[in-house]
Amino acid sequence: MAAPVALFVYNRPWHTRQTVEALLANTESSDTALYVFSDAPKNAEATELVAEVRAFIRGITGFKSVCLIERESNFGLAKSIIDGVTRVCDEHGRVVVMEDDLVTSPYFLRFMNEGLEKYSDDSRVISIHGYNYPVEHSLPETFFLRGADCWGWATWSRGWKLFEPDGEKLLDELKRRNLMREFDFEDSYPYVKMLQHQIAGKNNSWAIRWYASAFLLDKLTLYPGKSLVHNIGVDGSGSHCSATSDYFVELVQSPISIKDMPIEDSIIARRAIVKFHKKAQLSIMKKIFRKVLGVATTAGKVISGK
Repeated sequence: MAAPVALFVYNRPWHTRQTVEALLANTESSDTALYVFSDAPKNAEATELVAEVRAFIRGITGFKSVCLIERESNFGLAKSIIDGVTRVCDEHGRVVVMEDDLVTSPYFLRFMNEGLEKYSDDSRVISIHGYNYPVEHSLPETFFLRGADCWGWATWSRGWKLFEPDGEKLLDELKRRNLMREFDFEDSYPYVKMLQHQIAGKNNSWAIRWYASAFLLDKLTLYPGKSLVHNIGVDGSGSHCSATSDYFVELVQSPISIKDMPIEDSIIARRAIVKFHKKAQLSIMKKIFRKVLGVATTAGKVISGK
């Protein structure tokens, strides 16, 4: 039986349409119940766009069923996802989680459902994930990484019950066990800083707490070697991501087989992702340097009168 999909939307009609149409291109969509959690506008400017998104959702056909949950007050992404995933897990025991800026391969739902079925009774596996970074070298067809992720994923009730919402508790445990460098993928990406910012109220990330919850319990997530998800939201339109092309991927257009393999953190994949993060961070620093240099050059011309 196909797992239900929980889709979280807000005020981006075009992005939402791309996400839904891509899901409908999956053969499994006709057997899939779709739950759409629509957050309420946080200000007057968002009201019209939220209404447009809701009108689009009401007209969706092609899924087994569509249930639209219209928030009456603004939850914000973290609260909405935590509440929605909990609700669907409590009702169905498993869930595929999507946001309104994720475009999927026609084989995404197949991978999610096969992964959920294969590892349903294996407590070592906490989730299934559809996105993979555009790393330079080929990876195994599937592999595991310690932790959990957030761009097109699935889990069971048993996995989601391990989610720890208290960021400070998670950070204290990372420090106590001296795991901060490993948590940051060998200092290649600032996940610890993200968690610190969540605690300080500078962000409201549920995803960093989901990752930390799974990581600290030594749980594993199944990934595809080639990406089944492309994030179209890193275009500057969202509330939580700035524009970048670093995470652009070509969606795989053939099924990914989930074969028996060791259930352990993949050293090969981890090294490839560390290399990707370091290269991406270097690219960001170069962009900042060029911007600063450009400002300095412009200022110099103004001062010199040129």
